[in-house]
Amino acid sequence: MDYLLDSSTCSLLMAHTPNVIAHLDSLSDVNDYVFTCTIVRGEILYGIQRLPTGHRRQVLENQAINLFEELPCLALPKETADYYATLKSHTEQQGTPMSENDLWIAATAMTFNTILVTADSDFQRISGLGLQVEDCAHVKSLCF
Repeated sequence: MDYLLDSSTCSLLMAHTPNVIAHLDSLSDVNDYVFTCTIVRGEILYGIQRLPTGHRRQVLENQAINLFEELPCLALPKETADYYATLKSHTEQQGTPMSENDLWIAATAMTFNTILVTADSDFQRISGLGLQVEDCAHVKSLCF
């Protein structure tokens, strides 16, 4: 199987959260691939750029650079828009709208038939639409 890491998982990796690292190691073998996507990259970089200039921002910038050098980044082909439209329509009809970026991340996972690895429980609301979700929230809670 292949895995797509969302922003919550990437943030935990940047924080060197041991249980999350171990959990991701347990998910994959030599035939599996772990990715991120352009939306996640944008969210992480935006969050860092909002910080005031200083030591913390520099550390996070370095961690993000290292993470993005290790993880292949999936670009969004046109089919992703089809999945996005289906997901957005579904969440609105159910009265459970999600953030735009989360919908695009989920649509990317569906486009590439990857398992979305997340600590964000919002994705569980759309897992029945063909989105495969690996919930690492329990891993996160063990770390804090």
